[in-house]
Amino acid sequence: MLNPRQLPQQLAQQLSPVYLVAGEEPLLLEEALDAIRAAARKAGHSEREVLEVGTGFDWNRLAEASGSLSLFGDRRILELRIPNSKPGRPGSQAIGDYCARPPEDTVLIISCGRLDASQRKSAWVRKIEQAGTFLYVWPVSGRAFAGWLAQRLRERGLTPSREALALLEQRAEGNLLAAAQEIDKLQLLHGEGPLALEQVQAAVADSARYDVFDLSDAVLAGDPARTLRILHGLRAEGVEPTLVLWTLARDLRLLAELAAEQARRGDPAGVLKRERVWKSRAEQLRTALRGTPASTWETLLARAARADRALKGVGEGRPWDELLQLAILFARAAGAQR
Repeated sequence: MLNPRQLPQQLAQQLSPVYLVAGEEPLLLEEALDAIRAAARKAGHSEREVLEVGTGFDWNRLAEASGSLSLFGDRRILELRIPNSKPGRPGSQAIGDYCARPPEDTVLIISCGRLDASQRKSAWVRKIEQAGTFLYVWPVSGRAFAGWLAQRLRERGLTPSREALALLEQRAEGNLLAAAQEIDKLQLLHGEGPLALEQVQAAVADSARYDVFDLSDAVLAGDPARTLRILHGLRAEGVEPTLVLWTLARDLRLLAELAAEQARRGDPAGVLKRERVWKSRAEQLRTALRGTPASTWETLLARAARADRALKGVGEGRPWDELLQLAILFARAAGAQR
């Protein structure tokens, strides 16, 4: 399985007869598809046919398209788009049959959205990997977004100051398409070379998008400033406060349980395994625990209960104010020993 950074090298070495491009970042998906199309055209594949899989799609069309001759004897690009990422049994069979004998004059590009872990290991995906190339685009967030942003700027010949990069990251976080557009605008306005904070302030709108998982990352990272920014963004986007509270309370309960297990000299790893916590998230939790007494997490859980009463209208305080105070206290506790 490739990631987008590996695609240019793969295309330079050899054009595969079959590509599957899937994932969760529309901008990177489309750029990967454009790169494959460009490489195919450079290799002489001048004709292009697109099959859109929808309700009632006849999968015999894939075999017919692969078996038909080009009108002008040219090499072809055949695109198969599966918007729901579920070809079903007939589609899986048709894709498997194609991959068993891919035509020499055709490059098949299959595109779809998110594939879960079981789908990425399914029979039709394995057959594509055996015959060609599977590229998956993972979400870009947190530190990965900062790295992507810096690389994108370098590719456009822009050298931002540290303050300019930080502001651009803040204003475009979670929205790769907006970030790419803002970088192109900055290049158009100022050309290649150094990029100052004032230039970014004047040109870049605030188009950051967040979800509750971003909030969890910011809180566990012990970053009150980013926590505050994300909370304001979630509120502006109309996210239900109950969902925000659920996210914070879930992490607090887990931290309280882990801290109690440590106090008993037990094995926190057992708790993490039972709760099916991912490896990257488990490291975040362990870092947040360092040097913070179990009583802190219990106190914060009590604050979460207070916020819950405010949300239900049976307690004092305004819901978003309570959530803001809870999240900031949580972030400070998680970052106390850093």
